Amino acid sequence: MDFLNGKIKTIYFKYLAAAFGSALITSIYSIVDMAMVGQYHGPEGTAALAVVAPVWNIIYSLGLLMGIGGSVLFSTIRGKEEGDARQSNEYFTASVTGSVILAVIAWIIIIFFDKELLMLFGAEEQTLTLAREYVLSIKFVVPCFLFTQMLAAYLRNDKNPELATAGVLAGGIFNVFGDYFFVFTCDMGAMGAGLATAIGSVISIIIMLSHFFTKKNSLKLIRPEKLPRKLQEICVTGFSTFFIDIAMGILTILFNRQIMRYLGTNALSVYGVIVNISTLVQCCAYSIGQASQPIFSTNYGAGNGGRIRQTLKYALGTAAFFGLLWTALCMVIPNALIRIFMTPTKEVWQIASSIIRCYGLSFLLLPLNVFSTYYFQAVMKPKAAFTVSVSRGLVISGILIFLLPVLAGADSIWFAMPLTELFVAVYVVCMIMRYTRQLSAERRRSYE
Repeated sequence: MDFLNGKIKTIYFKYLAAAFGSALITSIYSIVDMAMVGQYHGPEGTAALAVVAPVWNIIYSLGLLMGIGGSVLFSTIRGKEEGDARQSNEYFTASVTGSVILAVIAWIIIIFFDKELLMLFGAEEQTLTLAREYVLSIKFVVPCFLFTQMLAAYLRNDKNPELATAGVLAGGIFNVFGDYFFVFTCDMGAMGAGLATAIGSVISIIIMLSHFFTKKNSLKLIRPEKLPRKLQEICVTGFSTFFIDIAMGILTILFNRQIMRYLGTNALSVYGVIVNISTLVQCCAYSIGQASQPIFSTNYGAGNGGRIRQTLKYALGTAAFFGLLWTALCMVIPNALIRIFMTPTKEVWQIASSIIRCYGLSFLLLPLNVFSTYYFQAVMKPKAAFTVSVSRGLVISGILIFLLPVLAGADSIWFAMPLTELFVAVYVVCMIMRYTRQLSAERRRSYE
């Protein structure tokens, strides 16, 4: 695929299909696990895996930090007329180095402090026991999850999105069948779900590593000059994408604690379902960003503003489609979504549909807001990406999660995210219009 001269529509939708498959299957790990554990243990199992959700957010976000941050710089350098293969591979090497460091740190924390971590995330009594059973197998393969995210980003930018998808797909398929086998056939419950997920992650990383033995591969480990500076550039560029996943974990913690304070375990089990639906919606948004980012970055490096605007048109249309689709599903079939993830009690049935409909309003604008961070990063506007990710992931959302129950009653907490996405979307639209208008001017200046 020629990012600089090929037909934009063909490239975008080919990459969208690959990125969507990869992002969707990635979400399968936690979604299938919650569905199986929820069916096996009931609402307590669903609540337990809601507590584990921030662990996934942390691991994946660290991989995205190194992967997206490094690959944006990698493609921008290669898009320039004097594109330097050695310099671009220095950023790849820096990403690998940073991933090793972060993986070791995360590994140590999860191995030795899992109980304290899960209690921080809202685990109590029975949910803590089930959550620790699930995490037991995950402890052995933490680096695999992180490196899967990092490598997938580079494979897309190295023009091999199919292999990134194949790796994640193979691990996801094993996880689906492995979950059923270990959870029900072997009667292992939550521990079995964790084991299936751990094995699936190993399968994914092995398949992705085969890229380095293909003719398509242009990724090489090269001793980078000024490694600390390159790691800093990668972190600055990738921070917003990193924080989106971290923020999802932070929000889950805040919601878990506030829900237990005001509404109780039944509401928390419904929120566990929402976490997984939200993960799916967010993965749709990731796929838009991941499909368009290599095109944006390469053409930004080459100064091709027209091709960036054309890609943006397709990306925004896709974001609108996903937003409308998921909002409609939450409005029309909330009870069906609940049944996927657990066998609900009578008390859960009474509250589930209204909760999902209220929270589901946020899905209308979520794809736009998440995609925007990829766009801002790709056109080297990290401050705008930072503003979006921190505002929706911590500042505005955090204030509303704490403030709404006090001002408008406990049930108003479900409107925290719809209001957050609305406020952020206003900023996103203004900034996209502003920076898109600047593209042609920046191209002219680059040649003066």
